[in-house]
Amino acid sequence: MDARSDRNAIPLAVDLDGTLIATDLLWEGLFILLKKNPLYVFLVPFWLAGGPARLKQAIADRIDIDPASLPYREVLLERLRKEHGEGRKIVLATGTPRKFAEAIAAHLGIFDRVLATDGPHNMTSGRKRASLVAAYGDGGFDYAGNSRHDVRVFDAARSAIVVAPDRHAARWQAAHGAEMVPTPKPTLKTFVKMLRVHQWLKNVLIAVPMVLSHEYFNIDMIWECAVAFVSFCAVASAIYILNDFFDLALDRRHPTKRNRPFASGALSIPFGMGAILVLLSIGIAAGLFLSLEFLGVLGGYIVVTTAYSLSFKRMLLVDVLTLAGLYSIRVLAGAAATGVDVSFWLLAFSIFFFLSLALVKRYVELRTTAIPAGERIAGRGYRTEDQEIVAQAGMASAFSSALVLALYMDSVSVRELYPHPWLVWPLAPIVLYLTMRVWILARRDEMHDDPVVFIIRDWRSQIVVLIGAALLVAGGW
Repeated sequence: MDARSDRNAIPLAVDLDGTLIATDLLWEGLFILLKKNPLYVFLVPFWLAGGPARLKQAIADRIDIDPASLPYREVLLERLRKEHGEGRKIVLATGTPRKFAEAIAAHLGIFDRVLATDGPHNMTSGRKRASLVAAYGDGGFDYAGNSRHDVRVFDAARSAIVVAPDRHAARWQAAHGAEMVPTPKPTLKTFVKMLRVHQWLKNVLIAVPMVLSHEYFNIDMIWECAVAFVSFCAVASAIYILNDFFDLALDRRHPTKRNRPFASGALSIPFGMGAILVLLSIGIAAGLFLSLEFLGVLGGYIVVTTAYSLSFKRMLLVDVLTLAGLYSIRVLAGAAATGVDVSFWLLAFSIFFFLSLALVKRYVELRTTAIPAGERIAGRGYRTEDQEIVAQAGMASAFSSALVLALYMDSVSVRELYPHPWLVWPLAPIVLYLTMRVWILARRDEMHDDPVVFIIRDWRSQIVVLIGAALLVAGGW
């Protein structure tokens, strides 16, 4: 018998979570469940008290997964397909609930048998080893796995294939010289994408109250703005990670979002949860150096952004009003950090201006998402036929922001604050230029970024903003 025939006579058992797929369905299922109804969080401890199998079964009974969208380890999957085609028996041996395991097996069509968590029996570690030994004998199977739960199964297998190992599996692999399937390692770019560093640009809004009060050279205020900026950046990144957990299934169906670190499986959910705790700790610790008012605003931001991730983002118009409010919260945070009063004019302008930009985001989604008439965009409250009303509302908001600014220019406040008020009048047409240009590019399908980030990055917008800043400074000089 040749080597290939001998190999084909030995079944190959394959773990699922972390091995065949670059994610863990227990964690994914938990976030799908909480997105469905956040109140399930109060039942999770009771399910967990009944053991891991009870928790897995409770989650599986209440949700479904999409096997086609999961991040498979393509190198391993191609190998399994090839060996299955050559006649080798392939077994899916996983601690995942049977409902999920059989759905994946049916989708891939390469497994001859499925061993999975069923009822009270958690198919991991010793139980998985016992099941495979009972079916194929000690040393009568090969096994592919990735974690400390797989080490006991490795010991009973004829040969082991170690995939993306944790430190326990890596130590076992090094000691036994087992085969290693290469998987890409996270890079600095991966962590930058996880943190959404480019979104930190939005937190520059914290400095707006200081700038408008003409305290450009106040060292204390500059320091307070810097600390507030760090605090908001850390907290915002934590919320972005949490949002990614709730949107995994949606992101994987999106042409670009599917490359995000958690959707692609480049980073694990447990790692992300640890990152959330660290980032929240940094954000709150930084906030402790500032006023209680700032901590109150920061707490409000955390509550509203979490509510947005869980629910508001799927509600018609509530989502864009929330986004506009979150931009305004950054302005309020800057005021709370520096002790500067925020005028009615600034808040009114902020709401209309950022509502227009939030509507641009939804308009672009409606333009770029192919859905049948009458159906909503996945995870949103909008339908294709809403395009025109969204665009009209967005442009009306843009003009309203310019109108508020123009009325402010003619107010007593401006005449008291600016020795040369006529120099700041061009700010109204500058705002119109920025917003209308964004809308025109969106209509041309040339708007691919978050519009706020686009304005900050776009060189034409940068020039116009610099002209406006120079006029603002000159008017108050």
